[in-house]
Amino acid sequence: MSPAVPAVLTSPVQWFRRHPRVTDVVVVVLAAADAWFTWPGRGPLVVGCTVLGFVGLLLRRRWPLPAFLLTLPAVPVSGVLVAGVVVLYVLAERTRDRRILTGCVLTWAVLASVPWEGGRSSWSDDAVSLVLFAYAAATAAAPVLLGQLVQAQRELARRLVEIEQVTAHQQQLYAEKVLARERTRLAREMHDVVSHQVTLIVVHAGGWEATAREEDVRQAAGVVRRLGVRTLEELRTMVTVLRLSGSEDLGLTPSPTLADLRDLVRDSEIEVVLEAHLPPADRIGLPPQRAVYRVVQEALTNVRKHSPGARTRVCVQHDDVHVTVLVENGPPTLPALSLPGSGTGLVGLRERVEVLDGRFEAGPVPDGGFRVRAVVPLQSP
Repeated sequence: MSPAVPAVLTSPVQWFRRHPRVTDVVVVVLAAADAWFTWPGRGPLVVGCTVLGFVGLLLRRRWPLPAFLLTLPAVPVSGVLVAGVVVLYVLAERTRDRRILTGCVLTWAVLASVPWEGGRSSWSDDAVSLVLFAYAAATAAAPVLLGQLVQAQRELARRLVEIEQVTAHQQQLYAEKVLARERTRLAREMHDVVSHQVTLIVVHAGGWEATAREEDVRQAAGVVRRLGVRTLEELRTMVTVLRLSGSEDLGLTPSPTLADLRDLVRDSEIEVVLEAHLPPADRIGLPPQRAVYRVVQEALTNVRKHSPGARTRVCVQHDDVHVTVLVENGPPTLPALSLPGSGTGLVGLRERVEVLDGRFEAGPVPDGGFRVRAVVPLQSP
């Protein structure tokens, strides 16, 4: 925002600046009227100086100082003042050198206050010449001061924009610092609490697998142990990601890909029919592969929690542009277990897919089941 006084004073100037053609017409009309009312005669010198003044008026935007010099002869010879005043304003608006501006004002004032008789200048000895010089200097100083005011306002507006940008950058740095501190706290909590509990589960499952006599019990304990180990690996990966503030190139455990889908379905302990027509690895990027894997993983987790015993179908297909994943389950056949949940799993999947410019749909089906469908581009944007 700009100071109130310069804004009030320069609002007409800003309007004319936004409409250069209207400005040119107004300036030419004023200069023509000035030349018409002060026309001293039709001699070649007067006509030539007047024409030079109009040429300088038209060249004021591109070459303000040469344009001002072209308007000077018309000031004492033909008395045309509008062209010189306008060019003085443009020169003051674009020039920072105060010495040049002072010299232009004094030169214009001297030429405007010189009385001409018969094509020659003559100074009178009385005080009239000083009064004329004072009036001429004030006339020349007015557009110069206005031009300097507009220049200062423009510079102030630019500085304010820079200050706003610096302030926004500082706020962003502060937010990133707070976020990094919060990431570190979350990583510490995950490591101290969740990792400890999952490690105990893995240890007990391993002991159970080693001492159980029934084959079914040993297999179930083995599944629990393998899932616990995989959970620990992914948990450690997430802890490292949080500690490194979300860096992409971390050198961590490889992220899951479409090649891991069959292992995911096999370890889900659900009656699943997998129809996987996977695209070649060189045609699909790693972020889309992770998105498809997480969609299937979250959908199977929801089936275990909310629809135990339901038949589930996982279908992965692709074309030249997209890969489509569909996870659909029927109604539950067993009572659902009371398991904790955040209720944000599908929301996170939708965000993950939409970040890749994909489409995500999730909702119940008429037979009492649930359907999750995601369409992800083969290459991330």
